[in-house]
Amino acid sequence: MSAQTLSRPRPATSATRWSRRAAGALAFAALIELLSRTGLADPAFLPPASEILGRAAALAFDPAFQAHAVTSLLAWAIGLGVAAAIAVPLGLLLGSVPIIDAATRSVVEFLRPIPSVALIPLVALVIGTGLQLRVTLVVYAALWPILYNTMYGLRGVDPLAKESLRAYGFGPLAVLLRVSLPSSAPFITTGIRLAAGVALILTVSTEIVAGRGEGIGVFIFFAGIAVPARMTDILAGVFWVGLFGVAVNALLVAVERRAFRWHHARLGETR
Repeated sequence: MSAQTLSRPRPATSATRWSRRAAGALAFAALIELLSRTGLADPAFLPPASEILGRAAALAFDPAFQAHAVTSLLAWAIGLGVAAAIAVPLGLLLGSVPIIDAATRSVVEFLRPIPSVALIPLVALVIGTGLQLRVTLVVYAALWPILYNTMYGLRGVDPLAKESLRAYGFGPLAVLLRVSLPSSAPFITTGIRLAAGVALILTVSTEIVAGRGEGIGVFIFFAGIAVPARMTDILAGVFWVGLFGVAVNALLVAVERRAFRWHHARLGETR
């Protein structure tokens, strides 16, 4: 056994990783509690963590807040699903046909940097407010991570595997479905995981800016414009948004690791 093997640190187990994350979250909550209780931070703007968590727990059983949460999650799920349905085939097309990629690259590079929030007035005028506004903006924002990860995954496909299939008489579509798509699937999954976070941000941001209807963002907006502002409600709403984001990311990471063990094993060998 080589010295390099002996000195290589063992990977942390799942239980160890979660215990470290829990310890970090508890330390952060304790810091907020300390800052608020000691007066180092104004409790009117930063309530104690115990009050925020208590209010968040109460909101979980509040039918009005549950309706807000369901509305936000529905817009998030529909927008993310539509974005994936558009971005994956488009990414496969652009990544497989260089002529189309070259012809559309300038348009893609022009549209990609435009922030979705800046499109809220235009989209609201064209299609109106409500669920359609949120879904449209979520689709626009979530499309790019999936599209670019799909194209990146196609560029990393082993050319020898594609040439081998062509040598046996398989056409371009068969090569795409048998080699390119399976090889790029881990990158597509990573793109969807990144897009899920972007979609959640856009859902809540659109609700806050629009300030009407239902949604966690609308709940946060009205808590903010109250006199005085209900900071505990604001931060409790933010807590639930963050908790949902953590849960979705953890779920997608688990699915990614289980479905593509071969990909993670290969990455581990190259490090």
